[in-house]
Amino acid sequence: MLVRSAGLTRTMSRYLIKRIEEAPNIELHPNTEVVALDGHDHLESLTWRNNQTEQTEQRNIAHLFSMTGATPNSAWLNGCVACDQAGFIKTGLDLTTEDLAKAKWPLKRPPYLLETSLPSVFAVGDIRCGNVKRVASAVGEGSIVVSFVHQILSQ
Repeated sequence: MLVRSAGLTRTMSRYLIKRIEEAPNIELHPNTEVVALDGHDHLESLTWRNNQTEQTEQRNIAHLFSMTGATPNSAWLNGCVACDQAGFIKTGLDLTTEDLAKAKWPLKRPPYLLETSLPSVFAVGDIRCGNVKRVASAVGEGSIVVSFVHQILSQ
């Protein structure tokens, strides 16, 4: 397990850290990040670098799960939708009257539950303001949005 920071204590619950520490098949590499992915038709190896020692290591690895953290990557939206101070996308009831006025909300109806300040654009999962940071919640939110999309398309 590669961790870009010095450890897990700032971002993870103690009970999860304990499980990781006690797992005999998990190696923890703090201050480390992926610097290269290699393969032909699929991932075959990856290279990581310890950011304190600058040492790199390549290993034959066929699968990668990336957890990017709790900071939203929403800067690319460049003001297209309303976000909170931390950069999480506001949806539904989290959108204030001011947010909708600034976005020039054109519809007579208020935004749907997971709809952003841009009509027919929805946000679900960890990028959404007020999210609960659980995969099951993101999946549930996604399924809710499908019904809203069908509703919008039928109008």
